[in-house]
Amino acid sequence: MKKTDKKIPDNKGHFGQYGGRFVPETLMPALIELDKAYNKYKKDKNFLAELVLLQKDYIGRPTPLYLAKNLTKLVCGAKIYLKREDLCHTGAHKINNAIAQSLLAKKMGKTRIIAETGAGQHGVATATGAALAGLECEVYMGTDDMKRQSLNVFRMRLLGAKVTGVPIGSKTLKDAINEALRDWTANVENTHYVLGTAFGPHPYPMMVRDFQSVIGKEARKQILKAEGKLPNCLIACVGGGSNSIGLFYAFLKDKIRMIGVEAGGHGIRSGKHAARFAGGSIGVFQGCKSYLLQDKDGNVLGTHSVSAGLDYASVGPEHCYLRDLEKIEYTYATDKEALNAFELLSNTEGIIPALESAHAVAEAVKVASTMPKNSVIIVNLSGRGDKDVEQVAKIKGITL
Repeated sequence: MKKTDKKIPDNKGHFGQYGGRFVPETLMPALIELDKAYNKYKKDKNFLAELVLLQKDYIGRPTPLYLAKNLTKLVCGAKIYLKREDLCHTGAHKINNAIAQSLLAKKMGKTRIIAETGAGQHGVATATGAALAGLECEVYMGTDDMKRQSLNVFRMRLLGAKVTGVPIGSKTLKDAINEALRDWTANVENTHYVLGTAFGPHPYPMMVRDFQSVIGKEARKQILKAEGKLPNCLIACVGGGSNSIGLFYAFLKDKIRMIGVEAGGHGIRSGKHAARFAGGSIGVFQGCKSYLLQDKDGNVLGTHSVSAGLDYASVGPEHCYLRDLEKIEYTYATDKEALNAFELLSNTEGIIPALESAHAVAEAVKVASTMPKNSVIIVNLSGRGDKDVEQVAKIKGITL
């Protein structure tokens, strides 16, 4: 493993050669205002006390670290623990960041928040945060994702949010982010953009990572209590990369194998996937420099994943930096492997995982079988699969 720099990111949001701020001039004042506010409130005792209380009494933290005995027995290798972010209020890790950013927006004097969403979980989390903080809320969502995640669209509206469909481009997360950025540019005085993953212009990758790092901090304490040692391996799915960096961050100084699992879709050769490290190259996209699925002329390529939350053309810049340092390995699981893991965890443990999380479970099954029985894996179960049940049934040809 190569050595890390002392200050990551730097003051301009660079993770080595990645990250930064690549935005129109009209957005720079808003990003600078947000950067100053975040740096102020992350040290503010009252803000932190309010956030910790909400994490405990509203989100339901700490989430359990569960030993999946049946899955471990089936795989016949390393012990597999699940960090149960699916048990957070609203059903996914997204609420950790959304509540924190909603609280920050209110401290900044904003009256309106906007968000983008792919799988709908970030949209639901943001709508929840807005309702709690008494803020107006509008969520942008690709129209294809709205069809795949109609239950979450209804939940957002029930929570008082306006859900605006984006019927252009790939009609997925990429286009929803573009529309949210346009809205923010036009309404920056009263509006805060709750970006949902560790991506975009500085300070978002750093801020989202920090708000999600509670996952790894808890997991570290819990596994030391349960096993008396640190895990041998950490595994998490990677779309934009917020749940994975949230788990990995507390372990970066340790000698632990870490694996990020991207969406392999129909396989890399098919071109229908969202595996940026396996099939992408370095480029600038939606506010930062990162790995990106693009053609030789720099045009962003279409993506595919059975999981709406992983169906994105780029990845958070810190992941690229950590990959270059050989601190984190990145691989992918195909749609078929994720669907098999979706059913496997449901059948063995009585836990229906989000399709995003199922990608991580698929990798855990592969890796655990190659490891000694006294070794330990932690899988971040980033969300629950209620939202995906109808889609999986449709894929299997079952009418509900």
